[in-house]
Amino acid sequence: MARTTRKASGNSAEERRQEAEQLHATLRQEIAQLRDSDRWAAALAAVVRFHHYSLNNILLIMSQMPTATQVAGYRMWQAAGRQVRKGEKGLRIYGYSTKRVRDTDEATSTDANGTDDAGTDDGSRIAVRFPVLSVFDISQTDPIPDAQQPEDLAQPLNAADPYDIAAKVADNLTAQGWTVEDGPLPAGIYGTTSHKDRRIRLSPDQSAADRAATLLHEMAHALLHADSADYRAHRGIAETEAESVAYVVAGLFGLDTRRYSIGYVAGWSGCDDDVIAATATRVLDTSRVLFAALTGDQAEEEAAADPVPVA
Repeated sequence: MARTTRKASGNSAEERRQEAEQLHATLRQEIAQLRDSDRWAAALAAVVRFHHYSLNNILLIMSQMPTATQVAGYRMWQAAGRQVRKGEKGLRIYGYSTKRVRDTDEATSTDANGTDDAGTDDGSRIAVRFPVLSVFDISQTDPIPDAQQPEDLAQPLNAADPYDIAAKVADNLTAQGWTVEDGPLPAGIYGTTSHKDRRIRLSPDQSAADRAATLLHEMAHALLHADSADYRAHRGIAETEAESVAYVVAGLFGLDTRRYSIGYVAGWSGCDDDVIAATATRVLDTSRVLFAALTGDQAEEEAAADPVPVA
């Protein structure tokens, strides 16, 4: 989860609590809307842009500014050479902080989404809080004269695989004891994953970009869906997870796979909102782990391990 030191507005603990409760209600609405394929696609696009944030904060950013492309806290924008314009309204998200307290200490105010207290050896405990903070989109800022500007987002690519994503995925899988091979597959099937013999088979009749997306899809299956009985029972959700992970990781490399990856969301009809939220979180976390494995990006590994508030 990205962090900012900008303090929440509000003059009292009660005002901050009310604002947190409002954000919590917004989150539940956003999660329910993920049943719609177009909304799910929009959420995946937001994950690509804001992958260092928790799922909850990504959904909150979407709800307040669907056109946002790059967000950061007030001082982080200054450090990046940009100034938030006077009068701009911040996008409200959850932060993360901890405080060591003892049972004799006065209780501190908590947010609507709760706390997570962990005990320590000296009898104190670590109280976790999720305060409400403000971030701003790049469209709400102006360049600071003579300051170096943040780099643009990666541009979508065509049918090529200039970052050798397919080779990186195949090497990573091979190092984990998987076999990656080309072979004949039924029409319309571009890849298969067998956990029993740890083998991934690809159709050779694919463009370089499609081969990369297929391998990302199959590696997501390898990471997430080892239980074949569970896969058969929830095939629609499993395929949605794998397709979504492929789209997000390819997007982080700058490869646009929308025509291949996100044409549907399957299996939501019998699911409650908690299942949808859990699936979206699995997609985000798996994408981070997979991207970190392929790039050695330590920041992604740390983001994947970050605690997030429960919606």
